[in-house]
Parts: sequence; structure tokens; C-alpha cells
Amino acid sequence: MARRSIHSLQTKTARVWLALALLIPAVALCANWPQFLGPNRDGVYPGDDIVDAFPGGGPEVVWEKNVGAGFSNPVVANGRLILFHRLGGKEVVEALDAETGKPVWKFEYATAYRDDFGFDEGPRAAPVVSGGQVYTFGAEGMLHCLQFAGGSKIWSLDTHKEFGVSKGFFGAAGSPLVEGQRIFLNVGGGGGAGLVALDKDTGRVLWKATGQGASYASPILASFGGKPHLLAFTRAGLVGADPATGEIYFEFPWRARSNASVNAATPLVVDDLIFLSASYGTGAVLLRVKGTQLEKIWSGEDSLTNHYSTSVYHDGHLYGYHGRQEHGQSFRAIELRTGKLRWSEERFGAGTVTRAGNRLLLMRENGELMMIRATPERFEVISRAQILPGTVRAYPALADGLFYARSEKTLVCVKLRK
Repeated sequence: MARRSIHSLQTKTARVWLALALLIPAVALCANWPQFLGPNRDGVYPGDDIVDAFPGGGPEVVWEKNVGAGFSNPVVANGRLILFHRLGGKEVVEALDAETGKPVWKFEYATAYRDDFGFDEGPRAAPVVSGGQVYTFGAEGMLHCLQFAGGSKIWSLDTHKEFGVSKGFFGAAGSPLVEGQRIFLNVGGGGGAGLVALDKDTGRVLWKATGQGASYASPILASFGGKPHLLAFTRAGLVGADPATGEIYFEFPWRARSNASVNAATPLVVDDLIFLSASYGTGAVLLRVKGTQLEKIWSGEDSLTNHYSTSVYHDGHLYGYHGRQEHGQSFRAIELRTGKLRWSEERFGAGTVTRAGNRLLLMRENGELMMIRATPERFEVISRAQILPGTVRAYPALADGLFYARSEKTLVCVKLRK
């Protein structure tokens, strides 16, 4: 009897340790939002700790802070929030305590960026936290690598000067991608420096590829047939390359004829499929990767044309914003594999979308946070609350059940965890 009890206790203990071992990676993932579009760069929050609905009166405001100019979204790693904004004539990187908003360190450098169209003159690209380092990419193309612990500079590179980059419409905007020992950027430089890979610890150029101009979309990594691919939605279209060498696997032209057009939404990968979407009459397209070839599954302008906000995927469907931002976007659900429209909430307005389980968090440009159900059946609102004054164009961050969003002047942290 005693032997059986000991065996039973050992079995239960083993099960507890197994459960903890399985839980720890999930907890670590949901505690961090270290880059643009989250841990997997797909706009999906991996945790299951979000409330089923906002409490009466809206979610609790944990803290808020006045901020400078910029569309760069905050990122969160290891209990710290990294804010990248412009104050006067300087681009400023700040580390804050993610739970309280209290300052930890600050790094700044001079900038003279001026927006030709009268828009915001702050940085556009989200920071990246990786391997104890913070990477920022300013509106003038200044790339910095800083120590995460104290904010001191490790190295910097003027990518516009180094690679002969023209200013473009809205400055440098694509967020860097860090993987392994490399940092990747779609800089759009001359002399075959459309895409570049640098050593993440030194800034040394590892390879350059393509002569395609820069877009405002951020690159991603995906695997097809067991082979890693760097995917970049450039100004001209999709490029798939070997992240180790820069060898081009495939290219797919996808942009409007108008010179004023931009590609801004990040590609979405589901299995062997790649979804691209752009406005300005370009439309959406679904591609299947077959080795070094791309097969077009469907395309069109009437399904889901993303202006600047990347859509999210859930259970066979895409959810996102359709149409030009200035023309009053709709919010839609479509079938991924057919492009069939399931529903459309017309004249909804612009914003961003983040998925948490089977719910979508819509951060609207007018400052309203809305929670809706991720279902193809209908547009179903669960909760809504005004958490910021407009205008909100930066993406939010969601880490450890706390939702961080910034408007033109304010950064706010609200509690969404159970």
C-alpha cells in the first residue's frame, strides 16, 4: 500500500512538472511583444488570459504617459516597454517599466527629418528586442543597436548614406527583422541593396540583394518545404530570398501603376500560402509556394485591400480593413482560400487589428478599443471603450494581458487580463 502511494505521488509529481514545462514557453511568449506584430509577427497574442469582455466603464487604465511624434508602436520584453518617438529635434528611445510606466533609461540622437506631406515627423518603424539588444530604425534611415539593460549604444549605421537610399514619400518605415545572427531590412538602396542583411552585433553588411525600392511593409521569415525564406513585400512586389545568403528564390510583381501608390501591409503566411494585400487599385492575391515557383490561387480588388494595416488569420478566414484610409475603410471577414466575402462592416474607419484567441481587438484611429468575435458569421461586438483621444495610427502591443496603445500625444496601458 505504501509502495503504491509513493508510486502514485511520483506519477502526480511527474505530471505537475510536465504541465509546468509545457506552460512555461506559453507564459514566456505571452509576457513579451518584442517586435512589430508580436512574437510571431502575425498580429496574434499567444496567451489565453484576456477577459471575455471589458468591465463596466471600460478596461482599467494602469498608467499613461505624454509622448512625442511618431507612428512607431511600443514593444515589450522582460518587463520593459521600449518607446521610440521624437521630441523636438531628436529621435528618442526610452525604456519604461511595463507595469508602472516608470522610466528606466533613455537614449537620443539628432534628427532633421521633415515630412513632405505635412504628416507626423517622428519615427515610423517599431523597435525590435532580441538577444539583450534593442534595434531602432529612424525616419531618416538611422539604424541603432542599443544595450537592452542600460540603453548604451553598441553600433549605428546611416543606411540612407551607406546604401544610397532616396527619401521616399514618408521616410523609412519598415521594421527590422532579427533572426539568429542577422538583422534584415528592406532599405531600397542602390547598387543591388534593396534588401540587406547585417551582423546583428556589429552592423557589418553580410549580403545585399535586388534593386527594388523600399516599401512600408516589414519583412518576415517563413519555412516552405523545410527551407527558411525571408519574405519582403517591397515597393515592386513580393521577394522570397535565402536568409543566409540573399539568393533570390522567387519574385512576384504586385503594385499599382500609380507612382503615388505604396505597399504597407506585411505578408501573411498560412501553411504553404502567402497572402498579399495593398490599396491604390492593387488588390489582394493568394499565392501557393511550390519550390521556387509561385502559383496564384486567386486575386481581386473587391475582397480585402489593406492600406496600411495588416490583417489577421483565424480558422480559415482573414479579418482586416478594406479600402483607402482617407476614404473611410470597412472592416471585413473573407475566406482565405477563395477570397469570398463573408461580411463587411461598412464605413467603419481605419485602425489596426490584433487577435487574442477567438476574439479580435480593434484599435480604431478615433481612439476607441473594440473587442469583437472572430467569426465569419457576422460582425459581433463584445465590448467597446474609448481609451485614447484620436488620432491613433501606431500599432498596439499586448503583453502579459496588458494592452499598450499610443495616439499623437499619449501612450496608455490598459488592463485586459483576467
